[in-house]
Amino acid sequence: MIHDINPTVAAYLDIHPEVAAALAEGRAVVALESTIISHGMPFPQNVEMARGVEDVVRAHGAVPATIAVLGGRLKVGLTPDELHLLATDKGVEKISTRDLPVTVALGRHGATTVASTMRVAALAGIRVFATGGTGGVHRGAERSMDVSADLLELAQTDVCVVSAGVKSILDIGLTLEVLETHGIPALTLGSEEFPAFYSRQSGFKAPLTVATPDEAARVLKAKWDLGVSGGVMLANPIPEDAEIPAAQITPQIEQALRDMDALGLKGKDTTPYLLGRMVEITGGRSLAANIALVRHNAMVAAQVAVAYAQLG
Repeated sequence: MIHDINPTVAAYLDIHPEVAAALAEGRAVVALESTIISHGMPFPQNVEMARGVEDVVRAHGAVPATIAVLGGRLKVGLTPDELHLLATDKGVEKISTRDLPVTVALGRHGATTVASTMRVAALAGIRVFATGGTGGVHRGAERSMDVSADLLELAQTDVCVVSAGVKSILDIGLTLEVLETHGIPALTLGSEEFPAFYSRQSGFKAPLTVATPDEAARVLKAKWDLGVSGGVMLANPIPEDAEIPAAQITPQIEQALRDMDALGLKGKDTTPYLLGRMVEITGGRSLAANIALVRHNAMVAAQVAVAYAQLG
């Protein structure tokens, strides 16, 4: 379950002592991304959320490992000062897997997306990762070809991503098709319908389902024991008391998309803009939902990580 880190790779990694000890002992570790801190929420909610999510992971028996690139170093687990830097420094770039070599080589700061967090987690030997929502196929992708690198990373990197499904601002149907094409198991926890980030229902049937985190952990073990490489998406519906029903949120998403188009935003600038605009349009309700679902995903990821560690 724990692999020896290639010395060449290890030269780029700074693994927090708490995380290193857990990995060495075969205990449960949950990776956490950092884009949600630097580009997904305003200060101080972002740093409060990040600390709270780490506390949730610990409360459910696992060790949190928030991942980022600081001064060109791949950080696996952050100190309080490093977390505060991510939450406040406007010079922190949003980086996906393609950006990792440049950010490292030039000694820059980078907040990792789902894709780059997966890659760094895998390098460190971490198998389970909690985030808010996974990227996917953007609406209008038949013209823009805007497909998140998260999906390609899931196709090749052996990490389970626990999220509230894919972000509601995306084309969920096309995203599920791409997941199938790449052979990526898209499991939904405890529901026959695939969730849509702010909402528990998307209108799309879940391709695969598991009833419990323990069942999810058994799927992970079977997959990787069989040599079926690549990741797993575990879609965890937002708690009922925190969701914004699809009928309410859909018109607001469409308004945010129109506003984005009017500004001519493209590429990696789209998601941070849309999430921020949704906070404005919903009067903060989307931010509260986002925080609730991230905490819920952290809890489930910790449960999956603990169960997976116990499988040996």
